[in-house]
Amino acid sequence: MSNVTIHAIFDDEEPLMATARTFKSNGIRIKDVFSPFPIHGIDPVIGVPRTWIAICAFIYGLTGLSLGTLMMWYMMVHDWPTDIGGKPSFAYYMNVPAFIPISFECTVLCAAHGMAITYYLRCWLVPGAKAKNPDPRTTDDKFMMVIETKEDKKNNIESLLKNGGASEIHYK
Repeated sequence: MSNVTIHAIFDDEEPLMATARTFKSNGIRIKDVFSPFPIHGIDPVIGVPRTWIAICAFIYGLTGLSLGTLMMWYMMVHDWPTDIGGKPSFAYYMNVPAFIPISFECTVLCAAHGMAITYYLRCWLVPGAKAKNPDPRTTDDKFMMVIETKEDKKNNIESLLKNGGASEIHYK
């Protein structure tokens, strides 16, 4: 048996979501869903695992906090201690309240830039990259479900898609 890829186009996200739930209950695996905006709740239905992006953001923020703290200690305590407003300059821990705004800004700076770079690399949004979506209408007003299946299950899936409200069905 050969494999066939089915592209089902939907006009609205609600029939797509209902069809995806039907497929999950019947044990049919959905390869991907393309939509012009995020569909909340579709990830667990189509089997997308939880992302590690929050952990990456935390690590980038912690890196920024560490680098900012090291920079402030080096500049204000070790290299050129200066008496500013009567604050003691011989120990970092005595100046921590004055360094909180700088620590926060370094944390946000590194987390934001790290997340932007991670997003571009993860989605491969680099100059010259080709679009991954098979139908450009999914960036405007259409929703697409991509299913990979065996040739003998094609008719069953096609009937489920038509009953679910798919406006177009294409085979690749």
